[in-house]
Amino acid sequence: MGSKARGGRIGLLGGSFNPAHDAHRSISLAAIDSLGLDEVWWLVSPGNPLKDSANDMAPFAARMASARALARRAPIRASGIERTLGTRYTADTLARLVRRYPRYRFVWLMGGDNLDQFHRWRDWRKIARTVPIAVIARPGYDRCAHANPAMGWLRRFVRPAGQAKNWTKWRLPALVRLRFRPDPTSATAIRAANPAWHRQCSPSHVKCTDLANP
Repeated sequence: MGSKARGGRIGLLGGSFNPAHDAHRSISLAAIDSLGLDEVWWLVSPGNPLKDSANDMAPFAARMASARALARRAPIRASGIERTLGTRYTADTLARLVRRYPRYRFVWLMGGDNLDQFHRWRDWRKIARTVPIAVIARPGYDRCAHANPAMGWLRRFVRPAGQAKNWTKWRLPALVRLRFRPDPTSATAIRAANPAWHRQCSPSHVKCTDLANP
């Protein structure tokens, strides 16, 4: 993932990337600007514990290839480090990353849809005590996310969006809510329009940048 000695301000965006698409890229670039990040790392998950029915989950190699294709020519790195570390849950991944890269400062990026189910994540309070969290608002999820059990606990730790670039100085837990122009692209729509998308995405046959407009 880079030199351990160099350090940097890194946003972490986890997910299945099934496939990666323009919305992943647009929110990552917007987060880089709003939070003053050096890079965003896309953590391509080997499997999602909250998605037990993985019938439409493409092979890891295809999902990684799609992420690498969309990350080109941007300060974004697609990483399979969870597979390397053997971690399945975000709390464990973050704990390992913080120890592995002590000179880096990490902030966890998540969409409002993920905040809506954050209370179902294993050790979600531990996640909030490990790194700051930046939530990117998504249309249709704001009201539910605001009322969910996790937000009931996190609400006292919300920081003003105008102070977002100061996130490395915040005492944990800390959460900031960011609003960007929404990108309507979705992995679900891509899979519905092109169920065999993963056949276009492999390390040796990459056309993944065309997936957003099947």
